[in-house]
Amino acid sequence: MQCECDLQPEGTRRECESKQHNQPITVMSLRDELLKSIWHAFTALDVDKSGKVSKSQLKVLSHNLCTVMRIPHDPVALEEHFKDDDEGPVSNQGYMPYLNKFILDKATDNFDRQDFDRMCWTLCSRKNLDQNQLLISNEDAFKIWCIFNFLSEDSYPPVIVTEEMEYFLRKLTEAMGGSWVEERFEDYKLQMLSQQQQQQQQSISVWQLIALVGSGHFSKGMDRQTLSMGIHELHQELIMDVLKQGYMMKKGHKRKNWTERWFTLKPNSISYYVSEDQAEKKGDILLDEHCSVEPLVDKEGKKCLFFIRSSNKSFEISASDKKKKQEWIQAIQTCVNLLRAGRQAPHRESRHKRRELRLKQQADQEELRTRMKELQTANEAKQHELEDMRKALEEAAANAAEEERRRLQTQADLQDRYRVDLEREKMVRQQMEEQVAQKSTEVEQYLQRVREMEDMYRRLEDALEDERRARQDEETVRKLQARLLEEEAAKRAELEQIHLRQQQAISETEAEKEELHKERLAKDKALSDAMMQLQQLEQDRQGALEQYQTVMKKLEDATNNTKTWKHKVAEHEGFMRLIQPGSKGHQIITNWGPAAFSDAELSLREKKWQEMKNQVTPAQ
Repeated sequence: MQCECDLQPEGTRRECESKQHNQPITVMSLRDELLKSIWHAFTALDVDKSGKVSKSQLKVLSHNLCTVMRIPHDPVALEEHFKDDDEGPVSNQGYMPYLNKFILDKATDNFDRQDFDRMCWTLCSRKNLDQNQLLISNEDAFKIWCIFNFLSEDSYPPVIVTEEMEYFLRKLTEAMGGSWVEERFEDYKLQMLSQQQQQQQQSISVWQLIALVGSGHFSKGMDRQTLSMGIHELHQELIMDVLKQGYMMKKGHKRKNWTERWFTLKPNSISYYVSEDQAEKKGDILLDEHCSVEPLVDKEGKKCLFFIRSSNKSFEISASDKKKKQEWIQAIQTCVNLLRAGRQAPHRESRHKRRELRLKQQADQEELRTRMKELQTANEAKQHELEDMRKALEEAAANAAEEERRRLQTQADLQDRYRVDLEREKMVRQQMEEQVAQKSTEVEQYLQRVREMEDMYRRLEDALEDERRARQDEETVRKLQARLLEEEAAKRAELEQIHLRQQQAISETEAEKEELHKERLAKDKALSDAMMQLQQLEQDRQGALEQYQTVMKKLEDATNNTKTWKHKVAEHEGFMRLIQPGSKGHQIITNWGPAAFSDAELSLREKKWQEMKNQVTPAQ
């Protein structure tokens, strides 16, 4: 059976979920206590450790459970529950729904828990217990098994943690009358730690606990009978809920005689027997919240008396001494107080508090681990930030040092440069002083040069005027050429249209062929006239091109002449200013750029072209 919450009954599953969420667990229910014993029995039947048990074995287990728990057994229910799996074995997951529905849900507290535990113990001890290696009897091992189920954690497989193990061993040592040796237990914990390094919490199984007690490791110097008596006393307290027991005298209700009885105190009753072996039970004193216990004065030759008043009867008891009397009164009053408060027995409450404390410690440890991780993460981030700041500071210091070095180098360079410039200035000043003496002799030469430059300026102005005129002629020729090209393109488009119309006319019907032929002749004549005009335009364009080339030659000559004069003037730039060509007048902008003709020439050309077009149209 695996340690999974869904393999457990509903109450235990809630406790597992509470542990996972660090919430307080509820008091262990009857179902949870029974399930641990059943788990051992089911695991013992799983010989191959495959997690499955044959259906025949489950039938026997279910029948025995129903018998000891006084539940009517339905032999058909198991077959019906597993009818889809008739041949194969049944897993613990598959058996749990049947166990819950047909056995545990019907369980009440009216059966003998000892018989139930012994039946489960018989099944599991045969497989797991090696009696030859133990110093204790099978009965003592059974009692330790019962105590283990009481103290173990609500998880599967069941284990007992070191805190509960220490509690059990301390109680056992006290019951044997020995002294607890803390160092011995610490050594054993270290041994467990070395063997269970992978586990977060050290724990052992029931068979390891039985082997530990049976080996006598914690009962050295004690004989087997003392160890057996200690186990029996601990079993009586933790499992049988016997809070106190011993011989006392009881006064009869009918004969009023005093008889010695063996009394056992439990949380809700006091039972008295003929002898210590509890073979013959004489009666019970039921305890509830209305019961009371009071000390009595000595009378009738009896001492150490106290009085128990229950709902039905009242009892007079005589202890052996005052100490026993006070212990019994205090123990009985404690049980009544617990019943009034609705609380359980002290050892059960103690177990519940230890579990809550462990859960709280685990939650605190988990929170501490989480906080440590957060602090570690924050510390690492801070370290990275500090490292980045350190690198930035180092880089800034390096940059500052480099900048200071550059500043010092620049300062040194400037000082050297100033020193050189100062020396150069001194030399220039000396040269200037030497030249000043020569300037007086050069004044006449300078004035003569100015007169020559003025004459050169006049010649340059004439050359620039020639260049301006050449550029005007060039512009006029360019305008004429552009206009001719435009007329040529228009004429070509008109000829193409005539040709298209001629082609359309040819495709007319045969009846109009003669008429179309005449029209074609007329159109051919008009086409020939247009071709002649086009040739004439071509000749005009060729003449304009030749004229343009002539003008360009003149412009080139004027430009060369201008460059010659400019070169001469540049030599005397300090004495005169060049006369630049004036800005041109307003130009007409066409699709090809600035026009080479004026508005009047454009109007004249448009008029001539329109007259030519009108002459061609009547001819068609």
